[in-house]
Amino acid sequence: MAHEMIALVMFAGMMLMLMTGQRVFAAIGFVGALAGVLLWGTGGVTIPFSAAMKLMKWYPLLTLPMFIFMGYVLSESRIADDLYRMFHVWMGPVRGGLAIGTIGLMVLISAMNGLSVAGMAIGATIALPELLRRGYDKTMVTGVIQAGSSLGILVPPSVVLVLYAMIARQPVGQLWLAGALPGLMMAGLFILYIALRCRIQPELGPVLPAAEREGISRREKIRLLGAGILPLVIFMTMMVPFVNGWTSLVESSAIGAMTAFLAAVVKGRMTREVFENSVRSTLAISCMFMWIILAALAFGAIFDGLGAVRAIEGVFTNLGLGPWGILILMQLSFIVMGTFLDDTAMLVIVAPLYVPLVDQLGFDLIWYGVLYTITTQIAYMTPPFGYNLFLMRAMAPPEIGLKDIYRSIIPFVLVMALALALVMVFPQIALWLPGQVYGN
Repeated sequence: MAHEMIALVMFAGMMLMLMTGQRVFAAIGFVGALAGVLLWGTGGVTIPFSAAMKLMKWYPLLTLPMFIFMGYVLSESRIADDLYRMFHVWMGPVRGGLAIGTIGLMVLISAMNGLSVAGMAIGATIALPELLRRGYDKTMVTGVIQAGSSLGILVPPSVVLVLYAMIARQPVGQLWLAGALPGLMMAGLFILYIALRCRIQPELGPVLPAAEREGISRREKIRLLGAGILPLVIFMTMMVPFVNGWTSLVESSAIGAMTAFLAAVVKGRMTREVFENSVRSTLAISCMFMWIILAALAFGAIFDGLGAVRAIEGVFTNLGLGPWGILILMQLSFIVMGTFLDDTAMLVIVAPLYVPLVDQLGFDLIWYGVLYTITTQIAYMTPPFGYNLFLMRAMAPPEIGLKDIYRSIIPFVLVMALALALVMVFPQIALWLPGQVYGN
């Protein structure tokens, strides 16, 4: 059998197992291990074993449990509740203000966590019940929660960009800075859409009742502003030393985790239960990431050993398309795969195949990392099988059905597609900030 055909059978087998509902790491790892044994006999185990050693020796991977712990501490200690209370008080008098405040909450949560799942959990448990109780349209606010939570994989410290850095051999600091302006731009586009929509249809996002607004003193409003300062302090204590070269990436992540822990202690909320839940959740999520990355690296090592990367490059280049046509086709393939894979699985399976091709086409790999991340955000929320859609269904109250979730996301997907187009047409949106900090 030709090597290209073997690679096609491996890829098709992996996709088939994933579509049957198998765990991601089990499907990827099983196909990789089976192919290794069938192709090279018992000696084939050395290929995935060397990939596993590569993972264990990758020092920046220690940042993952640090960022995850930081996010869970802030969530379990109810510091995120204080943030939403601040947005509730300050944005309540504006039409759609609570929905706009929810986007602001998601930006701050993203800056403290780096995972979209954390933003989704906080938004669905804190913001969504409050928005529904205030008479907000259930379809619109469901879309707000999903769109806002997706910012976690773009706004630094993005965990997905850390993994992309490992695969593309690019500096994490530059990737984080590259994702900052596009992430804030996308949040701004979400806010603009909500404001315009609620101005045209005021019943979708009613203002806070006058009696409730008058019951909140100016002193209380000013006190609540302190809730918004804390995430910025945590973010700055982590990012400033790293960007200035005073600390390594791992040291900065440890500083962020410790700052979040101390903030919970100072507020008197670091109970035994909070600490235990945070550690258990961190361990569970970190192990999930490790298994997926380990299985994907093993699969990728055997896949690459067959010359599959060169075969895929040949397929794209033989289509007769120019560099931009090939790039757009790759982004569309991410959207299709995102209907049944999460962002981490897509990254570790496909990015090792696409990154060399992107480099060969002459595109900047830092810029492409931002494009990839925005595309996976879109794929995450694309019906019928978008990963985010089913997470939302699991967390939403009974009155919100799958049909509501599908309808809710359409306008936000269009906004994200606009953001993707802007970054593609104007690369400096992503490259200006890292150029200013690190030099062109």
